[in-house]
Amino acid sequence: MRTEGVFAPETEAEAFESFDAVGPAAQTVVRETAKAMEFDREEYDERVTGDVVETARDAMFASLLVVSVGDREEYEAWINNHPNYDVHETGSENVDNVVWHASPVAEAVVAATFQSEPEAAVATLRRQAFGRIYRPMFKDDAGVTTE
Repeated sequence: MRTEGVFAPETEAEAFESFDAVGPAAQTVVRETAKAMEFDREEYDERVTGDVVETARDAMFASLLVVSVGDREEYEAWINNHPNYDVHETGSENVDNVVWHASPVAEAVVAATFQSEPEAAVATLRRQAFGRIYRPMFKDDAGVTTE
């Protein structure tokens, strides 16, 4: 089993801190991407909205989540050692490998099975973990990002 990534927040405060930390980087990435696409000032103002920067921040945070990659036995051993976690697994039970993200703050684990191409499985799983665990945590009842 191997583990990769940067963010493994153990509390809601840590999750918010990590999410906030990628905000300035997301703004810079969007701005530099728009420059590379040769947006003039008018097009930049029209197309680069708060939603665009927010999407970039969401994607950056998700792409930095810590995930574990292992075989089914390793994953099931982890699950057995964390009986209080809510488990959401996608994929087939008939494949050999699993990638998972565990969130102590949510007491949840999001997992996806895969036979080959671990990089694709990791990328997909990180987006799923963000959507299932962190997006609801970061949004208020009106759908606005809280900080």
